[in-house]
Amino acid sequence: MAQSSTETDWVSRFADEVIAESERRAPGKPVVVASGLSPSGPIHLGNLREVMTPHLVADEIRRRGYEVRHLISWDDYDRYRKVPKGIDGVDESWAEHIGRPLTSVPAPKGSSFPNWAEHFKAAMTESLAELGVEYDGISQTAQYTSGAYREQILHAMRHRGDIDAILAQYRTKKDPKAQAEAQAKKSQKPVDEAELEAAEGSGAAAEDDGTGSAGYFPYKPYCGSCDKDLTTVTAYDDDTTEMTYTCTACGFSETVRLSEFNRGKLVWKVDWPMRWAYEGVVFEPSGVDHSSPGSSFQVGGQIVSIFDGKQPIGPMYAFVGISGMAKMSSSRGGVPTPADALKIMEPQLLRWLYARRRPNQSFKIAFDQEIQRLYDEWDKLEAKVADGTVLPADAAAHSRAARTAAGDLPRTPRPLPYRTLASVVDITAGHEDQTLRILSELDPANPVTDLDEVRPRLDRAESWISTHVPADARTVVRSEPDTELLGSLDDEGRESLRLLLEGLDTHWSLDGLTTLVYGVPKVMAGLTPDAKPTPELKVAQRAFFALLYRLLVSRETGPRLPTLLLAVGADRVRKLLGA
Repeated sequence: MAQSSTETDWVSRFADEVIAESERRAPGKPVVVASGLSPSGPIHLGNLREVMTPHLVADEIRRRGYEVRHLISWDDYDRYRKVPKGIDGVDESWAEHIGRPLTSVPAPKGSSFPNWAEHFKAAMTESLAELGVEYDGISQTAQYTSGAYREQILHAMRHRGDIDAILAQYRTKKDPKAQAEAQAKKSQKPVDEAELEAAEGSGAAAEDDGTGSAGYFPYKPYCGSCDKDLTTVTAYDDDTTEMTYTCTACGFSETVRLSEFNRGKLVWKVDWPMRWAYEGVVFEPSGVDHSSPGSSFQVGGQIVSIFDGKQPIGPMYAFVGISGMAKMSSSRGGVPTPADALKIMEPQLLRWLYARRRPNQSFKIAFDQEIQRLYDEWDKLEAKVADGTVLPADAAAHSRAARTAAGDLPRTPRPLPYRTLASVVDITAGHEDQTLRILSELDPANPVTDLDEVRPRLDRAESWISTHVPADARTVVRSEPDTELLGSLDDEGRESLRLLLEGLDTHWSLDGLTTLVYGVPKVMAGLTPDAKPTPELKVAQRAFFALLYRLLVSRETGPRLPTLLLAVGADRVRKLLGA
């Protein structure tokens, strides 16, 4: 068996702990880690942390030669709570399904999937495959309706007094949603809707815990008439397992034998610890909503012993924020999903964002200009890995992003800078022949000869430009020279343009044009083109750049000038600069 890694990253530390704990609990058996996802709507990038945290730990354990099961429980037997905003094909008529299992709610209009849960699971399943996440999926609808948990349900009902006593210690605590609202009021800040949504939690952390007028029952049947969970258990007999319930929604009432009844589920704060014991889970993280006093994870740590199980190692993970999501928010009414992120970034970059931060550190995923800086940072990391100058923890994060225990993730054969690709597709509006011409001229000694060399990164950059850069920020090259501006130039301005035009032929590459545009102001100042910049020289360079932007795109800023010049083409540059 492989030995423990000496790396100092958070993943290795948890892997050490999980392996040791698994050997204590179940020597020689597969290590079990778990995640839970509720397909109650689009599964967003905050929910992805619920999966990526155990995935990264499981993958490290696999790399060391151990057998691991990463369970993803699809909480598709949860109740449908509310009609999400901004979902295509969904209107307020879906409100009639509130209280039914997610698998009993119709999918949005036009969907090819049989129900609501399957519709929203599908996009996440596809994204997890692209991210290289290996897991065993478990449908809680299938588990409950097949009777898989029958003994656990009967056991919980027999021990309802013990469970009630544990829950009673916490019933005076505020639920997470109320805490979030109270904190916002105290700080005089608006409630963060994304955090409020997260506070409700997968599995409904703040829902009814089973208390009713007839006593405490940890089981909630779905009504035999309307299929909703607006039911109250009024009587239960431990010996016969006969249970009577009534439905407050439709008035239906019946008596069933729980030892044969499969249309209901344990309440969330009992369901979760029951599953820890049932599956033998050793590691499962939870969001901040599950980690506060009186929350599901804390209470579950006591209830799990009733099922002869142990609480998993359960780090709390922090929120994942989004930068530049205004456009998406207005069109979707919600936060972006992994599928949205994977349209504009390669899987390696998205994995890296989760791998490089400890679970309790919050971070943001960029949908705005910041994505270009993130890609620059990733490319620098790749260069350091290649030349052996990378720090151990950074090397570990890179390795976890670029590959899994099963092998390397597919990658772009020739990863040109994302900002360069974005600038090119911005200017060409995605025209493939034009894009190939420009990319082939970036490095004449080693030209790009086929766009497949720079895919899929090129496609991601094009998607970002077309969906996340506002129309008024797009680059539009002038069709005719700005004769008024050209006519207003003084001798110094005209001479700077002459020097630039004179050097085009001999500097027509990305590196060459970079040297040229930075060098012209140096020559104008009586310096050599390779002179070190001074504060005064930087001012002159900025003024020269602003002039070129105004002449080429009628603005004072734009894509990097060397890329812009290549994209415009030498002949058109000469025309627009008055040659």
